[in-house]
Amino acid sequence: MAKMYYEKDCDLSKLDGKTIAVIGYGSQGHAHALNLRDSGCNVIVGLRKGGKSWPVAEKDGFDVMTVPEAVQKGDIIMILINDEAQADMYKKDVAPYLTAGKAIAFAHGFNIRYKQITPPADVDVFMAAPKGPGHTVRSTYVAGKGVPCLVAVEQDATGKAYDIALAYIAGIGGARAGIMETTMHDETETDLFGEQAVLCGGVVDLMKCGFETLVEAGYEPENAYFECIHEMKLIVDLINKGGIAAMNYSISDTAEYGEYVSGPRVLPYEETKKNMKAVLKDIQDGTFAGKWIAENKNGRTFFNSKREQLAKHQMEIVGRQLREQMLWKNDSDLDTASN
Repeated sequence: MAKMYYEKDCDLSKLDGKTIAVIGYGSQGHAHALNLRDSGCNVIVGLRKGGKSWPVAEKDGFDVMTVPEAVQKGDIIMILINDEAQADMYKKDVAPYLTAGKAIAFAHGFNIRYKQITPPADVDVFMAAPKGPGHTVRSTYVAGKGVPCLVAVEQDATGKAYDIALAYIAGIGGARAGIMETTMHDETETDLFGEQAVLCGGVVDLMKCGFETLVEAGYEPENAYFECIHEMKLIVDLINKGGIAAMNYSISDTAEYGEYVSGPRVLPYEETKKNMKAVLKDIQDGTFAGKWIAENKNGRTFFNSKREQLAKHQMEIVGRQLREQMLWKNDSDLDTASN
């Protein structure tokens, strides 16, 4: 059983007298910075000069500076820019200014796991990874709750890295929900696998196939959207609250029976598992990471073409039109303005 920590296990005073430099002010960055400040921590924000997030962070009342300046002033440097941009930024704007005793932190282990970033031996290296998007990290904190987090210490140069990491997570609200201990190696591989095989890759393709099957059979696209896409959140919310059993309790017996007889037809168990194992192998041996790093160095041609293709899919067009007609069309809880 994985080790768990809660508020009673975290001492926020371990951050007293320390300056936390949050690098990046997008989805996770703004949430970490605001939550830590509201928890009484001293927070500065490091950004690219002239970037669109600079005035947003200033408007929120932060002392904003360039990344090199923030690294020099910070005792804890939390890197919260996109994975693919971290290595170049680290080499140019972080590494030259790291000094012994500082801590460098991440919310995902990608660049440490695949050795795109190799910090010096005299600094602490830890991970504070909320298991939810930034807007949820912020909204749950404001509501007096928190998002579960993962903690990992890759390098404990000072002997205090675990205390600092747990205090940091308490500062963003994670200890209110629970903190699970892991390693950056395991977090990276399981996170990438979950995204690709189930949460993003698997679910999106499943919804798309369901939508297309109904439309091609002559049903209204709007009906197809509601049945195969919109209701996905309702089902996942039930699972999130009480597992598969809670979902089955809440749906009709007809739906549950259909789950048992049709699920295996749509996703043949052994074949699907075989394909998932192949995906996991590519993650474990670095094949996926190599492709993604190369994609970013070569203009993102494949990535951008797939994004454009998805935007033109009837599923997305119908979804946008339906949301515009719903009473919840102005329900905006995504921090798109700060991304």
